[in-house]
Order: sequence, then C-alpha cells, then structure tokens
Amino acid sequence: MTSIVIKIGTSSLTQSDGKLALSTIAALVETLTKLRTLGYSVVLVSSGAVGVGCARLGLKKRPKAIALKQAAAAVGQGRLMRVYDDLFSELQQPIAQVLLTRHTFRERTSYVNAYNTFHALLRLGVIPIVNENDTVAVDELKFGDNDRLSAMVAIAIKADWLFLLTDVDRLYTADPRSSPDAKPIALIEDMKQLEELQVQTGDRGTPWGTGGMVTKINAARLATSAGTRTVITQGRFPHNIEKILQGESIGTQFEPQPRTGNNRKSWIAYGLIPAGKLYLDAGAIAAISRSGKSLLAAGITRVEGEFEASDAVLLCDAEGSEIARGIVNYSSEELQQIRGRRSEEISTILGYTGAETVVHRDNLASI
Repeated sequence: MTSIVIKIGTSSLTQSDGKLALSTIAALVETLTKLRTLGYSVVLVSSGAVGVGCARLGLKKRPKAIALKQAAAAVGQGRLMRVYDDLFSELQQPIAQVLLTRHTFRERTSYVNAYNTFHALLRLGVIPIVNENDTVAVDELKFGDNDRLSAMVAIAIKADWLFLLTDVDRLYTADPRSSPDAKPIALIEDMKQLEELQVQTGDRGTPWGTGGMVTKINAARLATSAGTRTVITQGRFPHNIEKILQGESIGTQFEPQPRTGNNRKSWIAYGLIPAGKLYLDAGAIAAISRSGKSLLAAGITRVEGEFEASDAVLLCDAEGSEIARGIVNYSSEELQQIRGRRSEEISTILGYTGAETVVHRDNLASI
C-alpha cells in the first residue's frame, strides 16, 4: 500500500489575522479522506496550534517567550483538533492525534514504539494527525519546524511520498512575490541542482509560522536521502495532491535516492542527535564508505565535542563534510587518547580492555 505524509503549514491553514482558513481545511479533509478510500495510507502533519492559540488569546504576533508560546500551543491544539475531528467525522473518517518531540526519535525504544503505533493506526484505516508537542518540548529536543518533523515521520514509516503544502505553488529560482523574473522549477533530480539553478530562499511567509522555503528544501533533502519522493506545492489547493499522484506535473518534485530498507540504520542516520564529530583520514573514509567496515581508532585524526560512549557522532572528512553517522563505543575523553592508534594498543593506553572498534559497522549509517 502506498503511504503518504502530507504537511500543511500555518500560512495555508490560517488567514492573515491568525484565524483558521476553514475552506482550505475542508478541502484538505475531503482530499485525504478520498485518498484513504483509494487505498493510500495517509498521515497528516499539521502546523497551526500556536497561531490558532494566539488568535484565541488575542495576541497580535507569535510570542518569543517559551512559556507563552507553549501556553498558546496548548490553547490552539485543542481547537485545531476539534475542527479536524468535526470535518473528518462528517465523512466517517477516523483520526488520531499524535504529538511528538525530538526525544521520540532520539531513543531507540521510543522510535520503535512510534513506528509500531503509526502502523497500527494505518492498518486500522485511521489518519494520524501529527504535530510537535510544543507544550512540553524544550529547545534542545525540538524539531525546530514541522517541515523537518514531517520528513522524520516520513522516514520513520518509510513513506513513498512527502507533500509539503505551502503558500507558493512550487519552487522558483527566486521569490515570485518580489521577483517577476523568477523561473519555476518542476523537478530536482539531485540536490546539487539547487546550487546550479541559484535557488534563493526567503523567510517564513506569515508572522505565525516557523518555517520558510529553506526549511522545506532541508526537509526534502532529508526525506529524499531516505528514499521518499518529496513535493512542494500550493497548500490552498489540496485537491492537487491526487492529481500529482496520478502523474500531473504540479509543484516541484524531488527525486528520491535508493532506499536501504534497514530501519535501524535509518534511525541512526536521521533520528539521533549527534553529540560530537570525528574527523577521519582517507583510509578510514574508504573503509566505511566503500568497504562497509567498522571505524577503528587508527583512522581518527581529530575529535570534536564532548560525548559519552553510546552517543551519536558525525563522521567527517578532513574538511568537515559529513560522510556518515554512528554510535560510538568510547567517550570523547577516551578517544582523545586513542585516536590514530592501533586497536591492540587501546588496552595499554586506557588501562582496560575495551571494544576493538570505535563505531561498529552495525551502528554506522552513511549519509
């Protein structure tokens, strides 16, 4: 069964005064329900809680203070779900609220539980409606924007499609609202094209949102790297989703990379929050990138950051470009002592017998 994740932003869900755009939401509900009847598995990632909460509280702009923003989210989330439930109920389509934090993807057990819950809901014919749990999330455990959250959800459930609904109809070489010479882009086969086309990205389109085109491009980069085809298109016309699925060229599509099929590797690559960096020499890079081998201490040239054993780290080349991620068997303090040394020397240097590998190949995922 083809699985789809649809993310709709605050700019599409609300009017300029922060009140809900009910006609757009109704069209979205109608479209998603029809997709379910056509046999698609559907997950909706919906922004709007903070914006709706601000409107109900009479706030004129999105608050900066965390406590006030969380209070607005608590007020708005209930209202938002009430509207969704009323509309979906008219079409006899069951829904479920799923509130996530970055912690859900950071811990393996939580990640697996979320995966199982999503698939149980989809098997039951339910449309999960996802949002970040703004009421309890703290800065270091926040996704930062729902574009990234939608990409993470798409990766977790191995979605075939990710639709990012926004306030422009597709990606352009410049902001079409201010640049009449902006050229539309229908297809991105490789993310390097964005540099070649000199694509410009602006700030968020409304005072109520947190994203902008740059966050959508980053989400597309994340999702496509895990094998999910991604589309940026106009949120005011949700019916276009079905047309795109039928092959019409609407919006901007991003070609996916081949999917590995290894759920643990996906969790390591996209779920964990890296706590540091390891810089590798050419031999180590070749060993882990082309030969599928584990990372040994001898191949590490520099250690950056403070972390403990079992934390996630970035594995980088000499210039700092990320080539992989992995879960380390040693702390940063220990690695400072054994980097560049042979495995048989580790026990002598540290005074105890540790793992032969710094990152075992089963705990390593290429990016």
